[in-house]
Amino acid sequence: MMDKNYAAMTEQEIRDEIAILKEKSRKAEQLGIVNEFAVYERKALMAAAYLVDLDTIIPGEMYRINGAPGEFFMVDRLKGRFAWGHRLGSERYEEALPVSILEPMKVGK
Repeated sequence: MMDKNYAAMTEQEIRDEIAILKEKSRKAEQLGIVNEFAVYERKALMAAAYLVDLDTIIPGEMYRINGAPGEFFMVDRLKGRFAWGHRLGSERYEEALPVSILEPMKVGK
């Protein structure tokens, strides 16, 4: 693994890092090491957040949550690589999600 943080990496370095993390995640899953699997999956999501153009995440808009079918997230604000807001229909207070798991509601063009 590289010693650079994601912000200092090039797009290709981030893509390579994600591939390494996904492979480690796959191996941990095969070995039944659930905690390690979860850590690598989260690290891959965070790395992927650095590939997202933050101008495409607009406060005040609703997004689908990748990996959570039927769940939607209203973005209130961005801070770093996280979107802060709340899930639609949730009693929860504000939460932060990595921008890499948000998908636009409008599909197509």
